[in-house]
Parts: sequence; structure tokens; C-alpha cells
Amino acid sequence: MDIDLGTKLRSLRKSKNMSIEKLAEKAGLSIGLISQIERNLNSPTVSTLYKIAEALDTHIGYFFDDDRQGAVVKRHERKVIKLPMSNLTYELLSPDMNQKMEFLLVRLRPGECDNKEQLSHEGEECGLVLKGRMLVKWGDTEYTLEEGDSIYFDSDVPHRYFNIGDTECVSVWTMTPPSF
Repeated sequence: MDIDLGTKLRSLRKSKNMSIEKLAEKAGLSIGLISQIERNLNSPTVSTLYKIAEALDTHIGYFFDDDRQGAVVKRHERKVIKLPMSNLTYELLSPDMNQKMEFLLVRLRPGECDNKEQLSHEGEECGLVLKGRMLVKWGDTEYTLEEGDSIYFDSDVPHRYFNIGDTECVSVWTMTPPSF
């Protein structure tokens, strides 16, 4: 699925009567970066997208949402979210991004991480490793998860995760409230 992040960003920013300068200031980013993202000349990192979404009072799922309805998500109908310049793939297991919780399948290639820096956001998360090995950094604590291991934590604490194995790491995550 091709997502036009730039157009969605520009549309939301303008609907809130916010200038690029004001958005850049609120998000702690450069005006040039916001402009490049809006013109699809630069692909934002997850961290950058979180900052922009927070400054616009939305969640990053807004940029990927297609308003799908219904309670069942067939395997071949899953929304796949792959950020440009990233080897991380998210598959939305819940029907849409407008529920009280979000359910994701996450695929990480060997040596990859979900983000370049630790992120924090409102809520709680629970993850289960289905295949491979994962290191979860939560604050200053690190947890190594093997196939079948799970973790539950407060998302207010900065966190990120890495594939520390030599094969693809596949995990499922639930977050409440939705943060993607």
C-alpha cells in the first residue's frame, strides 16, 4: 500500500490552521524537514512522525488509516505499514486505528530496531515473540525475549526494541490507547 504521507500531513496541518513554522516549533523539528516531508522529498523516521503527530494532536496511525470497517481482518486484507527507509514492517491485526486498543504484527530483520531512539507515549503495551529473539530496552533496563516470551510495560517510560537474532523476528503487540 502506497501512503502519501506528505499530502495527509499538509491536509491535517492546514485543517488546524497551522503554519509550517508553527508545526516545526511545536514538534521541535526544522521548517525545512516539515516542508520536505509534505512534498514527499524526505521520509520521516518513526520518532519524527510521533513528534509531528503529537504536535498536531493526533496519532501516527492517522497518516496510514483508510477507515476500514468491520471486526474481522483476513490475512490477505491486513493493512501493512512500512515506513520509508526502514526495514521494520507493521501489519495491523485490528480492523482499523480508531479502537480503544491496537493489535499489530511486527517484523524485524536481523540487526534492525524499531526506532533510532527510545520513545515514550501514553498507555500500556504487551508483546509476544512468535519467532526469533528480541531485546527490549525499557528505560535503563534491558530484557531479552526468546520465542514464546512476552512482556508487558508502561509506555510512558521510554522504550524501543531490537532484533538480536540471526533470523527475522516476528512479534505481536497490543497497545492501549492506540499509539500508532
